[in-house]
Amino acid sequence: MEESLPTLLVTILALPVVAAIIVAALGSANRSAVRVVALAAVVANLFLTAAVVKQSMPELRARALQISEFAEDDRIRTFEPMGVPGAESNSATTRYRLLEIPWSSPGSPTPAISFFLGIDGLNIWLIALTNFLMLPSVLISWNSIRERANEFYAWLLVLQTGMLGVFLAFDVVLFYVFFELTLVPLFFVIGIWGGPARREAARKFFLFTLAGSLITLLGIIGLLLAVRYRTGELTFSIPRLVELMQMQLRLPDADSIEYWRQVQVWCFLAMAVGFAVKVPLFPVHTWLPLAHVEAPTAGSVLLAGVLLKLGTYAFLRLCLPLVPDAVVSVGVPLIGTLAAIGVIYGSLCAFAQRDIKKLVAYSSVAHLGFCMLGVFALNAVGLTGGLMQMINHGLSTGGLFLLVGMLYDRYHTRMMDDYSGMAARLKLLAIAMMIICLSSVGMPFLNGFIGEMLVLAGVIDMPIGAGAFVLAAVGAAGIVLGAWYLFTMLRSVFFGPLRQPHHDPNEGPVEDLNLRELAAIVPVIAACMYIGVYPQPMISTTQRDVALVADIVQKRQSQLMKVEKPELAGQPEIPLR
Repeated sequence: MEESLPTLLVTILALPVVAAIIVAALGSANRSAVRVVALAAVVANLFLTAAVVKQSMPELRARALQISEFAEDDRIRTFEPMGVPGAESNSATTRYRLLEIPWSSPGSPTPAISFFLGIDGLNIWLIALTNFLMLPSVLISWNSIRERANEFYAWLLVLQTGMLGVFLAFDVVLFYVFFELTLVPLFFVIGIWGGPARREAARKFFLFTLAGSLITLLGIIGLLLAVRYRTGELTFSIPRLVELMQMQLRLPDADSIEYWRQVQVWCFLAMAVGFAVKVPLFPVHTWLPLAHVEAPTAGSVLLAGVLLKLGTYAFLRLCLPLVPDAVVSVGVPLIGTLAAIGVIYGSLCAFAQRDIKKLVAYSSVAHLGFCMLGVFALNAVGLTGGLMQMINHGLSTGGLFLLVGMLYDRYHTRMMDDYSGMAARLKLLAIAMMIICLSSVGMPFLNGFIGEMLVLAGVIDMPIGAGAFVLAAVGAAGIVLGAWYLFTMLRSVFFGPLRQPHHDPNEGPVEDLNLRELAAIVPVIAACMYIGVYPQPMISTTQRDVALVADIVQKRQSQLMKVEKPELAGQPEIPLR
């Protein structure tokens, strides 16, 4: 690993904050300078991210070879982040201790909240997605944000830091701080620059996510205290917590088994509330459609493309490895059922919409339910599919919001009934919309197809009997319904006899996509095509850490099955692949 990797990670996190301060200081009168500085910061961060990916990929691919060892021995393994600032090795401790806690047992290290950043197979592509979508978010706001532009771009850059911090953090307190930090900038982005009902949308978004996050905090604190009570060690390092939990769950005495079974259930339920709101899962999704509709285009792109992934990522990073027994006994039936309901419910609601932006918003409920089905398949294939669908949904739905915003900038309406035959008038926009819609419905050779097939394969392989086929059937139905409502929208808006909404002649003639808009949408289309044709780099770099999470959960799943069904005691454990 290159020595510069820790410096790159810190720079990627700090650069947006520095740019936000500069942008805010320029003032609203210097709109041109504000836009140039914001764009320069975003482009610079994108190049730094490319350097991080280039340096990390060889090591991540080499680690993929380790998964053959998981089935051969029963050693305790945990996350091994690369590029940890201030660490002499890839250990779970760092030298950058932000706050020491005067609470330790004799012989135990003094607990401290640490600036513990790192990169591994679970977060590398989500970090790349975050910085990638910032570029079109800045470009699409170039002319549409005219008032207080310096404040808008400053909040957008602060939001970028918050999202990156969640993915980079390997300290649970640091993770939670960044998780909560994302609420503030998006609240202002929606509340100040949103649509007519922006204040209601901002309040609803803030209250839902804040309430859920506070309950999540209780679950995290409860888990930390339970680990401290049973082990004598108070730690905030996520890799060390995973290690300690595996040690505790392997203790043979009945008292420990019963204790951890009860603690895990309550901690999982508490943590799952905030994460489910963030996803959002049915029925705590009601804040999402209004927030999407009222947010400016850049806010919708980042909300759908990145912010919703914070919830799915949190389940993958924290819940599955830290409370695996509860995930198996409570999470699979509960989250699996809610995700399946969300797939069908979100699809039917999307079909019923006449507002194009609201249609895309409800499609996110369906697609994120599909991601959660993959995550809670609890096997390496399903987890890989769920992780890939996080990336794929970010690209395709982010692209849809970009194109809807471009259409709205021209005619100032999003109602499907106001449009017809627009492919004859806006050829480039129609072609781009067709490709992104095909990506969203899982067309072969586009990115959505790979993730969807892996999720379905993982769900079918779940050891829950007929329930696996029911969940797989629901997932497949969601794909069909997705094609139904998206193709209906395409037919209504872009095909048939030409019918244009009223356009103010003082705004000039309506033209097709310009160079700035092409610079925003073409990279998204190219990424969708590249992943669809050649997904192997993404799969190979995530393989070790996905297999690690699957190994932790499946071994607990096998143990629980043997306890509940003694006749299975002589059977081999569930295969990793």
